[in-house]
Amino acid sequence: MRTRPVPGQRGLAVLAASIVLTTGCATTANPDDPLEGYNRAMFAFNEQVDKVVVKPAAEVYQAVLPRPVRTGVGNVLGNLADPWIGLNNLLQGKVAEAMSDFMRFAFNSTWGLFGLLDIASEAGLAKHDEDLGQTLGRWGVGEGAYVVLPFFGPRTVRDTVAMPADMMGNMPLRMDHVPTRNTVRATQIVHQRSTLLGTERTLDEKAVDRYAFVRDFYLQQRRYKVSDGQVERVYEDFDEQSAVPLGDEVDTAAAAAVERLEFAELDAPALSSTDIR
Repeated sequence: MRTRPVPGQRGLAVLAASIVLTTGCATTANPDDPLEGYNRAMFAFNEQVDKVVVKPAAEVYQAVLPRPVRTGVGNVLGNLADPWIGLNNLLQGKVAEAMSDFMRFAFNSTWGLFGLLDIASEAGLAKHDEDLGQTLGRWGVGEGAYVVLPFFGPRTVRDTVAMPADMMGNMPLRMDHVPTRNTVRATQIVHQRSTLLGTERTLDEKAVDRYAFVRDFYLQQRRYKVSDGQVERVYEDFDEQSAVPLGDEVDTAAAAAVERLEFAELDAPALSSTDIR
């Protein structure tokens, strides 16, 4: 299969460079978020796009397709992400995890009917979640400022710089047949959003400041992943009266809020429909 560049990579690189240059020009009370004014505006924009476009499409998708079909779609999308995850594990020096990822892809692509069935998980091969941003973090590259990108949602400067490579590592985007590539991409976005339906109320009830809550969760989540669980997750930007206790419900709501704003994200969803209460 021939490969082709992903449209917009040059624009993403320019955007990343602009972020690096502008982070030193603006200051806010939070040192992790020097672009807070811009970020809050883009956060509101992404939420509106989700409300008007992506969420309705996800609701139709969920209503039309029965759960077994949606599960199969999620399995296929997850299977397509495993080679890139395995490569990043290998680059991080985690050879055993990388071999597990490559074996997952081989098993599910053959005996799992092109990934429709997740037999690898049943065989004890765990599903991992790695990307180039995490790999750069493991190599000691600093995360830089927090930034909210249009359509791509929460990022750090490091994750933004890594994003073009992560997009190229996504197998469907390397398809030469444009209609097929666009169809798979749209399916990824809608399927991912469908797994997060019903989470808005939990976040509304738990968070006084939705933007700050999502920002803090994203940064803590990324640090937790880069360190492979060696960094404790703490929600910092809330006073004692509005502080949110950590727990499965809050973690699920916060993770869902982050992913709802990443509807242009092209990896497999981190949450399955069974995770949403």
